[in-house]
Amino acid sequence: MFALVYRLLGDRTLAEDAAQEVFLKVHRGAHLLDPSRDPVPWLLMIATNVCRDFWRSGAYRLSHTSLSIDDTPGLRETLHSTARGPEGDALAAERTKLVHEALLALREPLREVVVLREYEGLGYDQIAELAGLNEAAVRKRYSRALAEMGKHLKRAGL
Repeated sequence: MFALVYRLLGDRTLAEDAAQEVFLKVHRGAHLLDPSRDPVPWLLMIATNVCRDFWRSGAYRLSHTSLSIDDTPGLRETLHSTARGPEGDALAAERTKLVHEALLALREPLREVVVLREYEGLGYDQIAELAGLNEAAVRKRYSRALAEMGKHLKRAGL
């Protein structure tokens, strides 16, 4: 849950607060959960709604800036690299940083679709249900998000 809200919000402190809010809402609404259904979509919907609430807050808008991977203590060390050797590791770390920056540069609705699709592995139909959109709208948002990320990465030299 923390990984999802962290990717959506891009800030460790906000993600910690959001994760706590998610679990509080889960605790309060647990009696509404249908035991015959998979709880994952319900949990993801709560998490994305909490992140939307954070995005709408004035404090988030005033304080939010694009974070560098170097600005988040310990984040670089937690990223897994499959590259071999110091040069390969450095290139992989730079690519990861640029992709992270491109993701954070997206408007929240576009970032949400990319995170749910790429990091959480959800299908377009599942994302549509969570976002309250039709599947075609989700596909369009995803396409726009990738195009914007591509432009950002191209400007960054990747």
